[in-house]
Amino acid sequence: GAAGDGDNVAAATNGGDDQQGFGRCRGEINILLCGDPGVAKSQLLSYVHKIAPRGIYTSGKGSSAVGLTAYVTKDPDTGEPVLESGALVLSDGGVCCIDEFDKMSDATRAILHEVMEQQTVSVAKAGIIATLNARTSILAAANPIDSRYNPRLSVVENIQLPPTLLSRFDLIYLILDKPDEASDRKLAEHIVQLYWPKPPAARHEVMSVEDMTSYIRFARQHCHPRISAEAIEPLIAAYLRMRRPGGIAAAGGAGGGGGCCIARAARRREERA
Repeated sequence: GAAGDGDNVAAATNGGDDQQGFGRCRGEINILLCGDPGVAKSQLLSYVHKIAPRGIYTSGKGSSAVGLTAYVTKDPDTGEPVLESGALVLSDGGVCCIDEFDKMSDATRAILHEVMEQQTVSVAKAGIIATLNARTSILAAANPIDSRYNPRLSVVENIQLPPTLLSRFDLIYLILDKPDEASDRKLAEHIVQLYWPKPPAARHEVMSVEDMTSYIRFARQHCHPRISAEAIEPLIAAYLRMRRPGGIAAAGGAGGGGGCCIARAARRREERA
C-alpha cells in the first residue's frame, strides 16, 4: 500500500547505522519504484531530494558512468590531473535519487554493483588510484518495458533489469494506475483547482520542508537503532519464506506469472525507525 511505500522511503531518507563485525554491514537501504506512467514517481523522488539533508537527483538517461562515480580533469593552475566526484560520491551520507532508471545504459548500470553493496567507488584513471566512499541510499524509479505494467507477467519480466542488479535492491514497489472512482475524483479535483481555486477550506497542519530536513538531520545524527529480541525470529522466518521455492520471491509480486523470480541474498542492513 501507499502508506507502506512512504514508510520505507522515509526509512531510506533517515538512513541507518553501519555495523562492524566480521565485516562492515551497510546501514542504508536501496529502493526501486516501478509502475505505470503518471503515478508521480518522479514527484516522489524530487520531494525526497528536496527534504534530504544531503541528496542528489539525476536522470538515468542523462547519466554516464563517470558522471555517477568520478572523473579526471586538469587543474587550471598546475595542469596536474585531479579527481572530481560524481553524483554517488557527492551523496555520501545521504540519498541519491535516480529517475528513468530503465533508460540507463548497461555500462552505467554496471558501476552500481559495487556502490549498492560495498558502498565504495574504485577509481583507476590517469595514474590516480583511489577508493571513494559512496555510503548512500539509492532511490530509483523505472517504467515497465511496455510503458504500462502487464499483470500477466512477473515483476522481473516487467522490469527487465539484470538479476544481479535487482537483487541489490532491498525493496521493490509496484505503483500501478488502477481505475478507481474515489481516487480518480480526488486527483481530478486537485488538477482542476490548480487553475480554478475554490474558497480555502480547513487545512491540516503540514510540516515545512525546513523542519522536515532538520528532523531528518537530527535522526541521522542521534538515533541508533538496535534489533530487539522479539524481532529476531520473525525476521528469520520471513527470510526463509522468501528463499523457499514457490514462496514470496517466486510469486513474482503483484503480477501473474511467477516463473521468474528475484534471487534474494543475505544482504545485511539496519534502518532507523
